[in-house]
Amino acid sequence: MAAPLTAVQLYSLRDQLTADRKGTLGALASFGYRAVECHDALSDPRALRADLDAAGLVACSAHVPALTDQAQAAFRGARTLGATSVVVPFQPPERFTDTDGVRDLARELNDAAARAADHGLELGYHNHDFELAQHIDGVPALEVLADHLDEAVFLEVDIYWAAVGGQDVPALLRRLGERVTHLHVKDGPVTKDDPMTAVGAGRMPIADILAAQPSVRRHIVELDRCATDMLTAVKESYDWLQDHHNARGPR
Repeated sequence: MAAPLTAVQLYSLRDQLTADRKGTLGALASFGYRAVECHDALSDPRALRADLDAAGLVACSAHVPALTDQAQAAFRGARTLGATSVVVPFQPPERFTDTDGVRDLARELNDAAARAADHGLELGYHNHDFELAQHIDGVPALEVLADHLDEAVFLEVDIYWAAVGGQDVPALLRRLGERVTHLHVKDGPVTKDDPMTAVGAGRMPIADILAAQPSVRRHIVELDRCATDMLTAVKESYDWLQDHHNARGPR
C-alpha cells in the first residue's frame, strides 16, 4: 500500500500568510510539500487558488462551516480551491454530553455530507480534546458519534488533542477503523496549553500512531502554536514524515 499524502494545514501559518502569502506558499513548496489543507474557503478562494497554483501546491481539503447558513458558499469555495474533501472543524463541547446531543449532531453531519456530495465533495469531522475526554455510558463521545454517522462521513482525527483527551491514540484509531481517513499530525508535550513542537520532537509516539490505521490517506501537519519559528517547525515536520513515510501524489 502506498504511503499517505503529506500535507500541511494552513492555519498553522496564519500569521505568515497574512504577512506574505505568496512567499509563504513558495516556502512550503520548497520544503517539499505538494498539498495543503485550507482553513478558509470563503475569503476570495479564487485568489488563493491562483497563489496555490503559482506555488505548485494543491488544496486536498478545507475546513468549512458546513453546519451553518454559509455551507453552500463554503462548498463552492472548496471546489474553487480544488479540494475534494471538506471538514467540520469544531462543534461545541455541550453537543457531546449525552446520546441525544450526539445523535442530533450526527444527523446534521449526515445531511451536510449529502449536500457536500452534490458539489463532488466528501465531508468529515475533526476532533479536539473534549470529544475524547467526555464519555457517554463509558465510551468516548467521538466513538459514540462515529456509531451514528453514515458511512460516507469520514473522521479527521487530531492525534494530539486525542492524546490530551486521555486516549491511547493507536488503540483509538484501531477502534474507529476505516472511517479514519485523515490525520492531523502534531507533536509536543501533550498538554492543553503549552506550545507544540515539530513532528518527531515531542512526546507523541508518532510512528506507532501512523502505523495503527492503514485506511488513512492523508497526514496533515498542523501546529496550533509553536515555541520555535513556525516555518522551521513545519519544514522539520515534513522532513521527519518523509524519513518515516514516502509521500505520494495528491488524493
